[in-house]
Amino acid sequence: MNRLLKPIFVEAISNNAFRLMVARYSVATGSKEHIDSLVKGKKVVVFMKGTPDAPRCGFSNAVVQILNFHGVKNYSAHDVLADENLRKGIKDYTNWPTIPQVFIGGEFVGGCDIMLELHKNGELIEELKKVDIRSTLLDQENENTKG
Repeated sequence: MNRLLKPIFVEAISNNAFRLMVARYSVATGSKEHIDSLVKGKKVVVFMKGTPDAPRCGFSNAVVQILNFHGVKNYSAHDVLADENLRKGIKDYTNWPTIPQVFIGGEFVGGCDIMLELHKNGELIEELKKVDIRSTLLDQENENTKG
């Protein structure tokens, strides 16, 4: 069973000296706490089948391609096929039945269909701006208007 270990620091007095003892507790993958730790404070997070370099379904591949098209390089990706608890947990967390699932700025955006729609209507550029990511499409538009 996969577990995420987090240290807790406890001060203890022994022989008139302070010692730092490390206790550990575990949080199950797929739990609300675990998923919070994966998405909160991150610019872009994708829960997908496979990895960005090797997507294992067409919908996950489409999300990767959309992000690539906008020049989003440094995002956090989690392969739900590698952990059934994470796969079930993310669906419960968002109340969204399908994978992939995309978060921007810690907020759930949606799956492949939503990402495709945001890309088509230009709203993805605005969503990325909110987390200080400049879409490379803006640079391409500038180049096209110069020429």
